[in-house]
Amino acid sequence: MNRLAIFDCDGTLVDSGATIYAALADTFAPNGLVLPPPDRCRRVIGLSLVEAMAMLLPEESAERHSQLSEDYKRAFWTLRAAGRVEEPLFDGVLELLDALEADGWLLAVATGKSDRGLRHCLEQHGIHARFVSLQTADRHPSKPHPSMVEQAIADADATPETSIVVGDTSFDMAMAKSAGATGIGAGWGYHEAQELIDAGAVAVAERPLDVLTLIREHADG
Repeated sequence: MNRLAIFDCDGTLVDSGATIYAALADTFAPNGLVLPPPDRCRRVIGLSLVEAMAMLLPEESAERHSQLSEDYKRAFWTLRAAGRVEEPLFDGVLELLDALEADGWLLAVATGKSDRGLRHCLEQHGIHARFVSLQTADRHPSKPHPSMVEQAIADADATPETSIVVGDTSFDMAMAKSAGATGIGAGWGYHEAQELIDAGAVAVAERPLDVLTLIREHADG
């Protein structure tokens, strides 16, 4: 049976926090809304857009959350067209992907991004073709629902027992746990290590290459 490593994108593969905050600012201001501080906005990264808006603005209606989500998409792609989107890979990510593939692992992504946004991000770094499954918010319920992980496992002909989810948020770890996969926290991302453990992570890596050691330990039982 194949072994599969499923990665979150924002906060795990790439550092997109500043760009996400800029797009939120360009969404909230025209709508007469006060933008929460960066640390609060970072808390919702990883959720699908409607769920993220609902968490940031619980007093607003569901219709308002949907409208703001569409405004955010337009704001983000305006930033993209202006060359203002910055989504650099975290140091060590490429080396981690190389090592996992050398060890025989298949790779996948499960993200709150759209299909279009994920493709653009991965192609920018020349790594799009390395993933056998790309699961996004366009086709699944928001994390922590296990749907994205379940589909990635099916695509890779793997099993929950042979699959690992690497992510930086409690949403990722809860998603992994719900799907029966093993969650490893990305401690360089947007949620604190203890939150990741509390949500179901078996361990938290401080750096990308530390994930390799943890995965090898898990594979060896």
